[in-house]
Amino acid sequence: MTTPDNAADPSAEATGKTTPAATGVAAQNWDTAAADPQYRAAVVDLLGALAYGELAAFERLAEDAKLAPTLSDKAELAKMASAEFHHFERLRDRLAAVGAGPTEAMEPFVAALDGFHRQTAPSDWLEGLVKAFVGDSIASDFYREVAARLDADTRGLVLSVLDDTGHASFAVEKVRAAIDADPRVGGRLALWARRLMGEALSQSQRVVADRDALSTMLVGGVADGFDLAEVGRMFSRITEAHTKRMAALGLAA
Repeated sequence: MTTPDNAADPSAEATGKTTPAATGVAAQNWDTAAADPQYRAAVVDLLGALAYGELAAFERLAEDAKLAPTLSDKAELAKMASAEFHHFERLRDRLAAVGAGPTEAMEPFVAALDGFHRQTAPSDWLEGLVKAFVGDSIASDFYREVAARLDADTRGLVLSVLDDTGHASFAVEKVRAAIDADPRVGGRLALWARRLMGEALSQSQRVVADRDALSTMLVGGVADGFDLAEVGRMFSRITEAHTKRMAALGLAA
């Protein structure tokens, strides 16, 4: 899954802020934290959503490779698709290791994610690149925010599968080159990216609202969740990171 580059990464490392010492669940390992059945259910939901997101990313990148204008571009997307599938395998294996059926864990998120991809199907190569860079990065920002409040074992896994597969720099290079060649492309892609932002945030909110364990964790009812004010700040940080990504692409937010 594509993650923001340092310019767009809202993490403490990128902003220069000091990361506070982990407390509560964030200082525990999985075996200790999972003694709370609500927490365990929330993590299974989170891993299920991530796993299906990675599987869908693999499928989409493989499909986008068909639109690639050159053989080298096709090969680059194929390599990224392979990386996404390996991320999926790690999440699938983790779900199985904690006694959750991977298929059952992913199933609740299939309709929402498939719906998002249907509504945001790219019409060409450039729109596909922007979607992967912008849309996937919004989801990654959300998961990274949540990961900070997870047990150490789960947090490590989540952050590792959010590692950039190389799509960020690849997308920036190709989109900027296209805009340099034809500045009119920039306006079209900027409108497309704004649509992606709205759809991605709406989809994230729907997924959380539909899953009691996840929504309870986010608003502080399980483990070290966000309070309602922090939820608002979280989405503000995600929006700010999106604006920086748009600038990296050479597009108006």
